[in-house]
Amino acid sequence: MNSYRSGAGNRLASFLALILILAAGAVLALTEASVVGVAAAILLVVVAAFIPQSLMVANQWERAVVLRMGKLQAIQGPGVFWIVPILDRIAAWLDQRIQTTEFNAEEALSRDTVPVNIDAVIFWQIHDAERAALEITDYRSGIERVAQTSLREMVGSSLLSTLLAERKQGDELLRDEIARKIAEWGISVISVEIRDISVPPALQDAMSRQAQAERELHARVLFGQAEKEVASKFVEAAEIYARSPAALQLRAMNIIYETTKERGATILMPSAMVDSMNPAVIGATLARTAPPV
Repeated sequence: MNSYRSGAGNRLASFLALILILAAGAVLALTEASVVGVAAAILLVVVAAFIPQSLMVANQWERAVVLRMGKLQAIQGPGVFWIVPILDRIAAWLDQRIQTTEFNAEEALSRDTVPVNIDAVIFWQIHDAERAALEITDYRSGIERVAQTSLREMVGSSLLSTLLAERKQGDELLRDEIARKIAEWGISVISVEIRDISVPPALQDAMSRQAQAERELHARVLFGQAEKEVASKFVEAAEIYARSPAALQLRAMNIIYETTKERGATILMPSAMVDSMNPAVIGATLARTAPPV
């Protein structure tokens, strides 16, 4: 049976035993070692010897499993309680505070046959001291084994990408699975947290190259979409300029203005562009292109 005890000893029982021993000495001194005095002193010494075996003190978070001649007598604590010497014994001290257990899965294969190492921690608490004492021999070791087995089962049924991307969902799945398996032990699972997921270095390099290729592919797709949108806008602009030569002239003048804003710039302009900014030439061009009335 699993046993736990954090205290250094029963100080109250030791103190009372010391007082009774001193009282026995005082009785012998006062009665001058008479028969009655010796008998009283012996009785006090015997009681003092049994007090540490009878008087027990449990801390606020502790529960004591008391067996009487091999059978469960009671779950005692917290505070002061008595047991019958020789007949009763405390089989285990149980800590009902929230406790942690670390566990891992080394070289566990995921569903896509990728070996991974996972470290996790479980937070648990004893809510039924009687069942924790009677249903399992060593509940601490049992929790660790169940947690490790459940972790390996989860890894074997999940893809590596799912384990990496949905860690919170993995925590909840592990908590529910472990809680279901140890519910009969009187132990509650507070939470399970996956701390680290690691893969072999060679696989890390391959995953890095894959992620880089995917990012490059995404960038090229975005660049192509941008080129398509720009070309579409250019076609719309060309149609507008074709319908309105004056708009094309204003745009050409604006381009020249933008390029001459920096000082010391030398601009070579084709003659066709200069002619396009001449109102007379524009008027003649419009007259030639205008349909007959």
